[in-house]
Order: sequence, then structure tokens, then C-alpha cells
Amino acid sequence: MKTQRHAMSVDVEDWFQVQALADVVRPEDWDGMAPRVANATHRVLDQFARAEVRATFFTLGWVAARNPALIRRILLDGHELASHGYGHARVDRLGENGFRADIRRAKQMLEQASGTAILGYRAPTFSIGPATPWAHRVLAEEGHRYSSSVFPIRHDLYGNAQAPRGPHRPSATGVVELPMTTLRLLGRNLPCAGGGWFRLLPYALFRAALRRVQSREGRGATFYFHPWESDPGQPYLHAAPLRARLRHYTGQASMARRIDRLLRDFTWGRMDEVHADAIAGRG
Repeated sequence: MKTQRHAMSVDVEDWFQVQALADVVRPEDWDGMAPRVANATHRVLDQFARAEVRATFFTLGWVAARNPALIRRILLDGHELASHGYGHARVDRLGENGFRADIRRAKQMLEQASGTAILGYRAPTFSIGPATPWAHRVLAEEGHRYSSSVFPIRHDLYGNAQAPRGPHRPSATGVVELPMTTLRLLGRNLPCAGGGWFRLLPYALFRAALRRVQSREGRGATFYFHPWESDPGQPYLHAAPLRARLRHYTGQASMARRIDRLLRDFTWGRMDEVHADAIAGRG
């Protein structure tokens, strides 16, 4: 079952920048919060080094501006550096002009910090969908080659269940979209790509689902997680709504062990390598 290579990706943002806590932590408060992203991401890099896995790190420009040593290590360890936007603003709330300004600022910051071209992009909170028909075109115009921003499921915060489940080009003049992996079962798309679902579901169930996708579809899946998900020492915000706290904090203590198992059970690589044919328009 390890012969098929899948894409491993990490969304690099600090614990207080997530959508689940947006009601209690405003962007103007971020510089006053206790930063943990550098140490948490270094631990992820250590995990990948032990497992000899290379991945793609979708990184906020805000984080890159404050952590140049972290950016250097991501590259030195052989990983792909990609964009997660600048300030974790939802694309569907930025509008076309705001989106262009955000991704341009992020790309410039990441390229200045790394000295490499930034080709990949992932929207915060998977916020590209029917309300943003211009997004893939704007990404192409700003120099990106691919997006991994669409989650073809139903969810209260994100998702487009009608979107294609495989690589596709939503706009003739836009970048290719590499959607998050789902399992098609009983007429529904079920999430099989990581994040909170991975923390909450029994590991054996998630592994079985990913193996089923692998055996049925014969193409590399895409998995993602955040460094804060395996950082149980982060502050606990009691002011956040209960639902938000459950989403954000549940399963953090066991996340690192689960990632170690996942790295052993499947074969992993960078987004730009696993999906090279789709990015190049060959499949």
C-alpha cells in the first residue's frame, strides 16, 4: 500500500491566527500574542527529517516576515515553500482587488525571505469557491502555478461539494486547482485530507479511508495539517465559543504520534513533485 506517493503539506500559521478563534483574536492583536509557530514548525521539520519525508509548507507572509530562520530551514531541509496568503484573511471576504494585494504582498515577502520563486498557493480556510470565480485567474496573473484551496465537501466554514474531486482548471486563464482529498461514499464526499478530521477520527478509520482512495483512484492524495495542531502547550482561550474550542484544541496531545504513524504507513512527497503532471498540464 506504500507504493503510491501522496502529497504532504503543512499550513504554517500561529495558533492565534486560525478561523476558529477569529471571534476573540483580531489581526491587530496578533503582535501582542505569545508566538509559538517557529518552535512548533521546527518540531514538524524534525519529524519529517526522521521519516525522510519532503513536504510543501504553505506559509503566511506574516509568519515569514517574523521568522526568517524558519524559512531558511524549510528550504535547507529540501521542502517546497508556498504561499498561504499574507494575513490569513478569507478570500471570499477580501474581494478581487483585496485578494490580489494580499497574495502579491505574501509572494514578495516569501520570495525575499527565501530567494526562490513561490509557485503554490493555498487559501486560508479553503475560502475559494463559487463566490470567488476570479481567484484562479488572479493567481495566474500574479505568477502562481497552482492552487490547493478547494475542499469538495459540505462544511459550515468552507467547502464546495459540487467541485471536481481531482485536479482541474476552473478558469481557462487560471492556475490548476489541486483539491483536498475526499472519499466518495454513498453519494457523498467525505473528508480524507487531514486537519481537524484527522485529529477527531480514529486513526485506523482514517488510514482505511485513505487506502480506499488510493486503491480506487490510483493518484496521489493531498494531506494537510498545521503546526499548532500538535502543540498542546499553547494558551487556552476560554473566551472562545465552546464549538470553536472543541474544534481547535481536541486531539492536540496525540497529533504528533498520529503524524508519525501516517508517515510510516504511506509514502509522501512535495506538492510540486507528487502533482507535477497536473501542474504542467499533462494530466
